[in-house]
Amino acid sequence: MAKASRPLERMDVAPPSLFLIAGGRSALRRRGPDPLIAAALAAAGVRAPRVAYLGAASGDNAAFRVMIGGMLKKAGASGVALAPLCGKRADPEKARKVLTDCDVVFVSGGDVEEGMRVLRETRMTRFLRALHAAGKPFFGVSAGAIMLARAWVRWRDPDAEESAELFPCLGFAPVLCDTHGEAEGWEELRALLALLPLGSVGYGIASGTALVVGPDGQASAAGGEVQTFRHGVSGVAQVESLQPPKERP
Repeated sequence: MAKASRPLERMDVAPPSLFLIAGGRSALRRRGPDPLIAAALAAAGVRAPRVAYLGAASGDNAAFRVMIGGMLKKAGASGVALAPLCGKRADPEKARKVLTDCDVVFVSGGDVEEGMRVLRETRMTRFLRALHAAGKPFFGVSAGAIMLARAWVRWRDPDAEESAELFPCLGFAPVLCDTHGEAEGWEELRALLALLPLGSVGYGIASGTALVVGPDGQASAAGGEVQTFRHGVSGVAQVESLQPPKERP
């Protein structure tokens, strides 16, 4: 017998911490569960949670979803259901049911701008914000992590640096961040911060690490240091990194 949808008004607890994770090849090769994904699932406060897979940034790519779904189950998910929003199988009504019925929402990697475009065109942004405000746990990997943050940067002309502009993301985490940019010196994050007022801060989440944002907006590192950048009078510069808590001996 199918379980009934749980109305939003019954969820009256504050959202748990948001895990903004930068995945990596090491996670795919790992025999055991990925500790960052396991921590994100545990933060939902439900044993063996049911996960809704939001794959807008990856076009609901089936092979990618199967691979990530396996990682989610290995980390403790009891099941993973696609919220279909892309291609011929797009079904926003079904997606809303999957998202309402799940215990936690996973936002996949891919392309940030494409993911946000899909959410806007399927009229899902307001629905997702209502879910989050009602206490639904969310976490994201790579592009999905950026989508959960405040904003991202794009270029109207890829060959013209001056064409850079901001576009809004979901804003569940009141931070600015990038993932996997360590090899390029966090160029896109620096470009993002340069478009924002002096004093703006952004986080570089290297592969294999995560930025954990609490309900109060406070950010901390997990899995390794998270580099921090600030827009100052001399430009965007790196400041003191966030360090993960030291493990007890």
